[in-house]
Order: sequence, then C-alpha cells, then structure tokens
Amino acid sequence: MSRPRIICHMHTLLNGKIDGIANPTSVGMRSQKLYFDLFLGKDRFFTGHRGWLSGSGTSRAILGDAPALELAEPSEPVPAGDFLAETDAEVFYFAVDRSGTLPWDRSSFTYFDVEAHIVELIPASASEAFKAHLRSVGVSYLLAGDEQLDMAEAVRRIGEVFSVEEIILGGGGTLNWSMVRDGLCDEISLVLMPTADGENHTHSLFEANQKHSAPVPIAFSLTSAEPLEDGSVWLRYDVTGPVTEA
Repeated sequence: MSRPRIICHMHTLLNGKIDGIANPTSVGMRSQKLYFDLFLGKDRFFTGHRGWLSGSGTSRAILGDAPALELAEPSEPVPAGDFLAETDAEVFYFAVDRSGTLPWDRSSFTYFDVEAHIVELIPASASEAFKAHLRSVGVSYLLAGDEQLDMAEAVRRIGEVFSVEEIILGGGGTLNWSMVRDGLCDEISLVLMPTADGENHTHSLFEANQKHSAPVPIAFSLTSAEPLEDGSVWLRYDVTGPVTEA
C-alpha cells in the first residue's frame, strides 16, 4: 500500500520556537490545549489517524531524567519481527529510535487527558537485548529497515499495521525537516501562539542536520489561516517542494 498522508502538526511561539520558557505559562498552556484539541480532542479536526510520530529528542523530554539502560543479554531468543503489545489503544505514540536506546520504563504516558501507548520504530539491527527490554515493559515496536531506520518504510508500515489514512508528525525540528526534505510530509498545520520569548538556544519548527537533512529552500502553499479564541492563529500549508529556480 502507499503511505498515509503525513501532517506536520506543531505549536510554536511567534519567534518560531517549539519549546522554551513561554510554553508553560498560562498563555502558552491555553494555546497548547487548542493545538491538542485539533488532533486529539473530543471534537478533533484531524480524524484519520490513531496517534502521532515524534523524534528521539521529544521522547527523551517525555522520559525526563530516566537513566540510560543497562541491558543484559536475553536468556531466551527474542521472536523475530514486530511486537504488538497493544492494538486496541485509543491513541498511539510512535517513537523514532534510530539507535535503539530510548530507556522506556513504561508502556504508555498521559498527554493532557489522553493516554498514549508507545510504539517504537527501530531498525532490525537493534540489539536483541533492547528488543527484549521493550517486550518486558510492554512497549510495542515495528521494524523498518535493516541496518538503519528507514522512515519511508516506517510510515508505510504504520499505515499498514494500524489501518490509518493519516499520520500526525509532531517534532522535533530535526525530524520535521528531514521528513519534509525526504518527501514524507504533505501538509504543515501550525498553531502560532500570541507569545514570544526571544530565546536563541531553543529548538525551532524546522532544523537541518548535516548528517540527515542539509538546508535547502522548500516552498509551501497556504491553504487556510484561522484565528483561534485565545489570539493564536492556525495556519495550514501544503508542501510544494524544493525551490529550484534562482
């Protein structure tokens, strides 16, 4: 099957940052709740998905101060292929883990009032010890790629295994940009909060990484702009593609 439609749905400050000191303020939290409601709320706008996809930096922020894993070799062979601990969850969190090292100690977490079951996206080369650990804590995983994680294969497999028409891409900036660069993002949905903080060391909506996704001009086509009740603005763009003319 072809891959699902991928929508990069993000919440940013006026200065383009996706994290920082303004997010936990009362203004920031009101705007974040409006952002949340668009894809996970009771009357959500985006309805063709079953959760969202994020990079390892976002996952580590969820984990907080969790220590690095100390893995022992499994006493029994780990069954080949994927592991689906939970298939009927209301919401899934798809965690990109290129190195197979995220130290999950639980199988789900709560975001506002929604509990999300964790599904790791890992290459087949991830260690047997890591796969055994994920099984032991009830974290599902999908294999995509042999030696390295293949994101095109990962999103295709999400669509196939979870029967979804859409995938919500939720950061961070490096993953957002690499997905756009690789033609794996169809739409940008951006809730722009009425706040800025002037910080220059926090993360932006898109961030190039020379290892995976160098800078290049990418064009977008505005499809809608809607003011929200708190002064935020909801912008939607289709991804046009690289700008080739001078």
